Amino acid sequence: MKTHSLDPILRNGRGILLAYDHGFEHGPVEFDERSADPAWIMEIADSGYFTGVVCQKGVAAHYYGSAGSPQVAKHKVPLIVKLNGKTGFHAGEEPVSVQNCTVSEAIELGAVGVGYTIYVGSEHENEMIAEFSEIEREAHEKGLIVIGWMYPRGKHIKLDTDPEILAYAARLGLELNADAVKIKYTGDVESFTRVVQVAGDTKVFVVGGPKTESADELYKTAQEVISAGAVGLAIGRNVWQAEKPLEVAEKLAKIVYT
Repeated sequence: MKTHSLDPILRNGRGILLAYDHGFEHGPVEFDERSADPAWIMEIADSGYFTGVVCQKGVAAHYYGSAGSPQVAKHKVPLIVKLNGKTGFHAGEEPVSVQNCTVSEAIELGAVGVGYTIYVGSEHENEMIAEFSEIEREAHEKGLIVIGWMYPRGKHIKLDTDPEILAYAARLGLELNADAVKIKYTGDVESFTRVVQVAGDTKVFVVGGPKTESADELYKTAQEVISAGAVGLAIGRNVWQAEKPLEVAEKLAKIVYT
């Protein structure tokens, strides 16, 4: 079974994905008056600085496609639909996230790719791996990009930025035939270079995470992950929680695409 080219979500071989699946995962606590509006987020995504936007099916249906014809995109930025998710009401439990959207639905919404979270190390890991495998097969048969959110979580994981654990998570993405993985940064170029290397041909996007203390910290991280061989960032809060989102996006684009 073949993988699918990442070209639709890359520019000069790299990419920045604007993530906006936080409403499902964390609730509205992440949003202010501006960022609670998906239409505003889609305008940011369409700014030219991003190579893809990531959201759940409801946001895609209401805000990405044309009214009454969601398969007809009114936005130029490529769409990646997240196919699973969990709410934030189960802190302390072994994490599990199950499918809530089909590959066919994602195609109808105009998606070029799909995303799916596997909580690597969770006691429910095998359930998610099995579900991801079925999604990967169908999505690739239908010509979609497949991205694995490879997040080490659960009582067996002591530190989710441990280089060896992240290397295992990245490798699992390759073993499961993901076109790309979305993972955390280890914190230094040397250890993250190995993480990228063990992912092989599966490309690595680094998750943006919570809002950083300073923009300079964000730009430094962006430079480091690109130096380590990652293809780019999958970033949300550090853009749309910023006072000037497009200014942040422009600076990130200069780092990532050049």
